[in-house]
Amino acid sequence: MKRISRKKALEKLYESAGRIFYAEFIKKDGSLRRMTARLGVHKGVTGKGMRYDPLERGLLPVYDMDKADWRMINLNTLRRLSVDHERYLVA
Repeated sequence: MKRISRKKALEKLYESAGRIFYAEFIKKDGSLRRMTARLGVHKGVTGKGMRYDPLERGLLPVYDMDKADWRMINLNTLRRLSVDHERYLVA
């Protein structure tokens, strides 16, 4: 498993270009979240937008494939990432 920085992890997520990835991070309440998700989904998007910029708060909006709904990945507590059959340990 390769070690990468949080900045590099965000780059890997954007490079996934809509392909499914796996992320493991600590939620706001302190519990561990394991998520299979993807970027680039348009389901449920109204075009209204958000009232804040999630990246400024260290969050990345993704589509959770298991829950079939939108969720946020906390980039500040991201631990593991698996993209394009490569596993990464985020430090």
